[in-house]
Amino acid sequence: MKKLARHRLFWPVIALLALVVINTIVRPSFISITVQDGQLYGVLIDILRTSAPMMLVALGMTIVIATRGIDLSVGAVMAVSGAVALTIIDTSGDPESLGTVVVAVIAALGVSLILGVWNGFLVAVVGIQPIIATLVLMLAGRGVALLITDGFITTVNSAPYSFIATGYLAFLPVAFLIWIVAAVVISLIERRTALGVLTEAVGINPEASRLAGVRARGIIFGAYVTSGVLAGLAGVIYSSNIRAADANAAGQFIELYAILAVVLGGTSLMGGKFTIAGTVVGVLVIQTLDKTILFLGVPPAQSPVFFAIVVVVVVVVQSPRLHGWIRELSRRRAPRDIDTTSKAEVAS
Repeated sequence: MKKLARHRLFWPVIALLALVVINTIVRPSFISITVQDGQLYGVLIDILRTSAPMMLVALGMTIVIATRGIDLSVGAVMAVSGAVALTIIDTSGDPESLGTVVVAVIAALGVSLILGVWNGFLVAVVGIQPIIATLVLMLAGRGVALLITDGFITTVNSAPYSFIATGYLAFLPVAFLIWIVAAVVISLIERRTALGVLTEAVGINPEASRLAGVRARGIIFGAYVTSGVLAGLAGVIYSSNIRAADANAAGQFIELYAILAVVLGGTSLMGGKFTIAGTVVGVLVIQTLDKTILFLGVPPAQSPVFFAIVVVVVVVVQSPRLHGWIRELSRRRAPRDIDTTSKAEVAS
């Protein structure tokens, strides 16, 4: 049991299960799943579907953090991606055409790729600190999105495009299947190839890994490109869900929630060791906590305080230093207990 408790996923999973239990007690319908027209519906299914944008952003953020970096531009990339896709569909002659939607999605991902390349160039090639390099795009990206949409909120009615976020495939939401595929692919690449080990090596000590023959610049560059593409895909799903491109609201604060999810999952901000499974659990904890706040009837004005309190408790509980203090206290008490028992036996 002690070995299990020391696993980096133990406390995040416990937190997730605790939230599910609390919600089920407050409202038993929380765990109920129904089938309508061959499609699954329910609060749990809704959590899996709405987790897609944050999940994709957090997956990319995990790789970046593993290289001892940070990407603050993911929200802006989401805004640009959605603006590009919706503008192409809106200006086309046939918004309902599948071909138009495919072109719009490819263009959005292409622009996101370019933005990821820009971040990677600034960090890996020029050598600018990650927080500064990505802060540039964080501030300028939404301005670019506003330029693309001429400062307006672009709305479209396109069934094929809406299908990305609200459609179903094989009984499950398409958005859920998208992030599942992304998580599996990234996990296989990072854990079944040497890339994961090299990424951790770069994060632990970039200079030592370079001297050992590891192409640190290429790995760091690829991490930011991956983050940009995943953020672009998240922007497509977000704009598909609301059927609009809102440069100001798209991806607002998502970079902070993504970083929080990565940390909750057990990945260190100091770089090196990372866990994709932990990030998945961290995102689900945040999304479930959001539903918990809603179910408990916490007023919207007070929900950030409630959210912060719960997150602090979860972070403190899984703190390695706290675990060390507890182990130290248990070691100090153990001899006293033994001495007391032995004295009692002697006296008898």
